[in-house]
Amino acid sequence: MNFRNRKSILVFGLLMIAFTFTQFAFAQTAKPSAKEIKEAKKRSEKAAETIHEIMRIAEKSIPQDLLAKAKAVVVFPGSLKLSFIFGGQGGSGVAISRLAKGWSAPAYLNMGGGSFGPQIGGQSTDYVLLIMNDEGLKKLLQDKFEIGGEGSIAAGPVGRTAAASTNARMDAEILTYSRSKGLFAGVALKGVVITQDDSLNRAIYGKTAKQILVEEPILWSNAPEAVRAFPIMVNRYSR
Repeated sequence: MNFRNRKSILVFGLLMIAFTFTQFAFAQTAKPSAKEIKEAKKRSEKAAETIHEIMRIAEKSIPQDLLAKAKAVVVFPGSLKLSFIFGGQGGSGVAISRLAKGWSAPAYLNMGGGSFGPQIGGQSTDYVLLIMNDEGLKKLLQDKFEIGGEGSIAAGPVGRTAAASTNARMDAEILTYSRSKGLFAGVALKGVVITQDDSLNRAIYGKTAKQILVEEPILWSNAPEAVRAFPIMVNRYSR
């Protein structure tokens, strides 16, 4: 191979590298569409509304000291549970993690699950998860995390003084709650699978949920204004 050919190959290689880098940089800076912003905003606002409805009556709410200690808060508002012999549930939600200077921007998650048995009916349910330590957060952010499949998970206590009388649950990595038809209670979730909503997270932030919450965390105040409702509401009740 002569010098001219080698030079041509080198130039071609450098051009390909430059092109790839340019495409990557464009992907990182591309703005989300109006539809994606609308969906992200809706999820954050619904999660904020769920937390407000749960916390406004202290005697029937998540104990505020638990919320203040939580490493992360996850809400799946209005998840739909349907059943007719085969049962299933699914929904979309948001998660925020505690940072040194406040809560993170909301990252987006999906949930799903199934069951089998003599059942019929359907209902809309809000689910709330308190992630109490780093290990619980690590498990949540696996590519596919099945609640009840592993780890220390417990139904969360309810009420102003409930936390003091539930020492057995304080070792739990994740505390879980549900609200349906106005009734709010701790619930032992099992068989529910949580995954990251990569498409929406990348559209809004150009990052994965794990990056948003842990690896390259984004403070809530640096998130797009349209999606700030959820961390603002959690901060109101976790101080």
